[in-house]
Amino acid sequence: MFGYVKPQKSELLVREFEAYRGVYCALCRRLGKDYGFPARLVLNYDCTFFAVLQLAVAESTEPDFYRGRCVVNPLKKCGFCRENGQELASAAALTVILAYYKVKDNIADSGFFRRLLSLIVLPFFKQKERKAAKKYPELEKIVASAMQEQAMVEHEDCGIDRAAEPTAKMLAGIFETIGAGSSLGRILHEAGYYLGRWIYLMDAADDLQKDIKKKNFNPFAVHFKLTPESTQEQLEQARDFANEELNSTLVRLRAAIDLLEMNSLGPVVRNVVANGLPMMQKELLYKKESGNVRPL
Repeated sequence: MFGYVKPQKSELLVREFEAYRGVYCALCRRLGKDYGFPARLVLNYDCTFFAVLQLAVAESTEPDFYRGRCVVNPLKKCGFCRENGQELASAAALTVILAYYKVKDNIADSGFFRRLLSLIVLPFFKQKERKAAKKYPELEKIVASAMQEQAMVEHEDCGIDRAAEPTAKMLAGIFETIGAGSSLGRILHEAGYYLGRWIYLMDAADDLQKDIKKKNFNPFAVHFKLTPESTQEQLEQARDFANEELNSTLVRLRAAIDLLEMNSLGPVVRNVVANGLPMMQKELLYKKESGNVRPL
């Protein structure tokens, strides 16, 4: 995951942002409890959204919150979402599974120092990934399959749609686990597909210049035949095209999210999709001034 999936704080009510932060802090606590203190270092906004989404569509009860000491800074008091089901546990498992594959990807594609650091931390993440996979084998299977397919398609210098497909399918499969076999599952499959596609294309657009310089695979560079000698005008043309692709993907994602029946966390989910993702897209593509979401 890439940390792109954030809310726009200025468009949330105070109680809605407190609820979002309560899920974030509860996921941090769950990561430490299930996988050890260092696992908290890989806490991210994307997996927090997965937890928020699960809690928002839960049929049983409204999310419940309580006050407690911050697990990182005991002098600070935080709100925590109380876990009544498996929402936080599965989000924590997904966090360490994705972190493990990110470390493996760094070893395969990064420079010397990042590769060396990744090799050092790999045994830790491998151990945690095995533990998470034992609890949630379906999540591990979905992620492993997507990572394998992603590596394969990127070696083919394929087109934009084909390159985005593995990540789109991965999120579709992960989201579908929330309501597998039901109409809810089908809607979440659709939402996950377009969120995964948006995340992949956003990352590709964000990394365009870096990938061209390092001669790494990038679907937009392939589509526009960009090289280190390409002009600024050609780069801007590719960026504008990426913006259009991302916008059309967001429209489909928003349509799927609008079909969901959600509890009091629904406004947070809708805020992320309708405000947070467009804000992130605008900032990364056109380098606008920093947005409203700060580290929690």
